[in-house]
Amino acid sequence: MRGNATVGDMNQVSGGLTGISVVLPILNEERHLDESINAILAQKYGGEFEVILALGPSTDRTNEIAAKLAAKDARVVLVENPTGRTANGLNAAIAKSKFPVICRIDGHAQIAPTYLTDAITLLEKTGAVNVGGVMAAVGKTKFERAVATAMRSPLGVGSSRFHVGGSAGPADTVYLGTFLKSALQAVGGYDERFTRAQDWELNFRLRKNGGTIWFDPSLVVTYRPRSTLKALAKQYFQYGTWRRAVSRNHKGSVNFRYLAPPTALTINALSFILGITYSPLFLAPLAIYLGSILLGSLWIGTGLSQKLILPVVLFTMHMVWGAGYLSSPKGLMAEEE
Repeated sequence: MRGNATVGDMNQVSGGLTGISVVLPILNEERHLDESINAILAQKYGGEFEVILALGPSTDRTNEIAAKLAAKDARVVLVENPTGRTANGLNAAIAKSKFPVICRIDGHAQIAPTYLTDAITLLEKTGAVNVGGVMAAVGKTKFERAVATAMRSPLGVGSSRFHVGGSAGPADTVYLGTFLKSALQAVGGYDERFTRAQDWELNFRLRKNGGTIWFDPSLVVTYRPRSTLKALAKQYFQYGTWRRAVSRNHKGSVNFRYLAPPTALTINALSFILGITYSPLFLAPLAIYLGSILLGSLWIGTGLSQKLILPVVLFTMHMVWGAGYLSSPKGLMAEEE
């Protein structure tokens, strides 16, 4: 399908409301799965919907919890995802789906009671092939709350509307998303070669195929950040690595915002090396960067613990993302044909 959606693209079901298949790739989500699925099942939506969990090879109690959820509610459907990879799981869930609208949610995310209703309304109103909103990071521990603050600030993630909010309108990408199934099928679904950046890459192809991706701040999804510095570093290294893979695979998709972390890493590294080998004057760029994140942390942090943790969080997010981008191997992705 080329172009934008129309109401006619969405087959109607009972009550005149479109049926929705909510799909989730699940791996090691023991901490949040109950909360996430119960928020979906509690949706105030007048039409039919199903919840399809693509279960990877978890090493915790995730699959046991999923089985109990399916036993309690027939709307919960389980499919296997032996690879554990996100894109593979999403494609498996979409293949199992029976409704014309696909809503992607994660096992560590939580949606508001009217999320499905609001998403369907926006699909019909805007004619978009995918609508999404704000990735509202909310932490539980002190460290998670500091990460959440960084993720919702331009100082941490730049000006992406799905992180920091903004006005409704067409966008390059959105967080998660509610799609026309026909539009997903027209572009071949998620690209299973991508470990990260699958959403950005898919939305690029949807836009290239003539569709509109629509951001609306009224669609809010609660996101649970990584709970340790090691896990955060791993996440952001993969973000940088795979964002460059997208750039290689899709010419013209480079956004200058994504060049900021590798540029900062390069300047800081050169500043440090030249500063200790030639002259302390060369340390000025590194000092300015570190001073900026320290002052920024004092500005955006709420409470003493956040102000102390945020400099480490911000430094990790920036530098590790940049390291992933710069070290991304050229053979990671085949060139686009």
